[in-house]
Amino acid sequence: MPAAARPFAVLAVLATLALLAGCADGPADDPTAATGSPSAGPTDDAAAGGGIRQADNDLQLTVDPGDGAPPEEWTLTCVGFVEGSHPEAEAACEHLRAMDEPFEPLPEDVVCTEQYGGPQTAHVTGRWGGEPVDLQLSRTNGCRISQWDSLGPLLPIPVG
Repeated sequence: MPAAARPFAVLAVLATLALLAGCADGPADDPTAATGSPSAGPTDDAAAGGGIRQADNDLQLTVDPGDGAPPEEWTLTCVGFVEGSHPEAEAACEHLRAMDEPFEPLPEDVVCTEQYGGPQTAHVTGRWGGEPVDLQLSRTNGCRISQWDSLGPLLPIPVG
């Protein structure tokens, strides 16, 4: 191939690849197209499993009671129906839906009371309200205790 024709060949290959890539994301491949409701359907997000499709309002929780017992793992899906292994799934979904931003992290400059609420920890991941969720929780100071308690039936309130 003459050197003058090489740039055109490269452009033709790139245009073909771009055309093929655009075909893969058409409406036929969009599971939300039939409902018209993006919040009810799955979405792509690297934080939700490296490009795996995950529904909005779909959470995974790991709760460590801090007493030497193994951590508990639950799932919770709240997308017009409620399902998952969470022991209080209906109540947790109802409570979270009533909150503006349930998984907002604590501000960096927040001043907290020095109190200890227990050794419990939790990790919540997934998607909520169209946004990725990756929140570490504990009960190590007043702010973190309040954050934990604000999530209501999503997380167990320690006894004692």
